[in-house]
Amino acid sequence: MVPTDMRVSSVVLRVAALSAVLMSGCSQKPTFVVRTYQMGEKVALGPLIYTVFETQWLTHIGVPPDERVPQNRYYLVRINAVNSSGADVMVPNLTVEDDKGTSYPELGMDIGAPQWIGALRQVHPADSVAGNLVFDCPPGHYKLRVLDDTGDKAALVEIPLTFTSETPEIPNPGEAKRTDARQRKEATSR
Repeated sequence: MVPTDMRVSSVVLRVAALSAVLMSGCSQKPTFVVRTYQMGEKVALGPLIYTVFETQWLTHIGVPPDERVPQNRYYLVRINAVNSSGADVMVPNLTVEDDKGTSYPELGMDIGAPQWIGALRQVHPADSVAGNLVFDCPPGHYKLRVLDDTGDKAALVEIPLTFTSETPEIPNPGEAKRTDARQRKEATSR
């Protein structure tokens, strides 16, 4: 016959072990499904609501001698991020991902891109921030990975592959001198 103290200890031990197993299943965070949206659709993640409007590929930014040339190409993605909460929120840095899964982070410094959205983006309640994200990546098809303010939840925005004409205006050396001379002549005749 087994003593009563041992039976009670055995039952208590089994209940404690079962409780530990059940509680460990409760401590896991629920998984968040990463959805894919189309460009132009509103994407709500936590307090942030993103909209991606348009993209642009650039071979350089600026003019010599201050011209900036990327390693690949500059990829500008114009977005708007709205803070729907009652407190200030930071919009995290974002990435673009190609079809192979390679991701490229946005550039964190001002390179002179038009309407650059900035690196540190604090948004007040019911306010928004808008502008161009800038990436240095090879031309191709990409999805923009957007994040909530904590970085725990993500979504993808499908960006159609488009290339616009990037033919820079390069004046002929003789035309530039004649234009400058004409402008000086018109200015003095007034």
